[in-house]
Amino acid sequence: MKFRLLALAALSAMTALTSTAQAAGTSKLDQVLARGKLIVGTGSTNAPWHFKSADNKLQGFDIDISKVIAKALFDNPEKVEFVNQSSDARIPNITTDKVDITCQFLTVTGGRAQQVAFTIPYYREGVGLMTKAGSARSTYDALKAAGTSVTVAVLQNVYAEAMVHAALPKAKVAQYESPDLMYQALNSGRADAAATDQSSISWFIKQNPGKYKDAGYGWNPQTYACAVKRGDQDWLNFVNTALHEAMTGVEFDTYAASYKTWFGVDLAPPKIGFPVEFK
Repeated sequence: MKFRLLALAALSAMTALTSTAQAAGTSKLDQVLARGKLIVGTGSTNAPWHFKSADNKLQGFDIDISKVIAKALFDNPEKVEFVNQSSDARIPNITTDKVDITCQFLTVTGGRAQQVAFTIPYYREGVGLMTKAGSARSTYDALKAAGTSVTVAVLQNVYAEAMVHAALPKAKVAQYESPDLMYQALNSGRADAAATDQSSISWFIKQNPGKYKDAGYGWNPQTYACAVKRGDQDWLNFVNTALHEAMTGVEFDTYAASYKTWFGVDLAPPKIGFPVEFK
């Protein structure tokens, strides 16, 4: 009887180990490693996130983030295949396994988190005000003090007025059908400021040195993260590790160089000693 119990215990332990091994073998992490390349869903028309260069190559911050993950997988940032997808395909392409991961300025929401698993954030977006450098109303304080005499250009949408008035309650709001028309209004003096994404402001200022200024106020925060299929903790853990070390560890120089390229900002290196993210 004792021998039988020991045999059953050993069989049970072996079964548990086999099940664990099988579960590990079905992880997206193992599949990607076996394939030899990472497949990423992203866009191609939104600078500075994902857009084509003059020689028709994908570039941008989302592209660099994807390459960080590829490097963590294969020690080679170029072992990645990009699937060009529309914004409304970002989640379906994950759930149907068309891509391994989506990195496409995807805003984290509770509703989306019911469909996909979000990674740790790699950027925090928000709305800001871009003004003309040298203008008497180039700062947020000056814009707010000017009250009803200020006009803010914004991209046309149903929330445009409420969004602008959250920062400048008395400002006039001029809505435009495209970013180009919005910026033309600022350049011509028909608008004192343009309300748009902070990342777009950083990119636009970097492309036009000395011409524009960030008014110094941001609001409406939203988190950007990559997304993977739900239910695969090994894969999610791996991607989170790759992103975390890019922002705080061994790949920080790569992340910081990309951030400087697309947003024109020098990031301070992580402080040595106690990990600040756990304070």
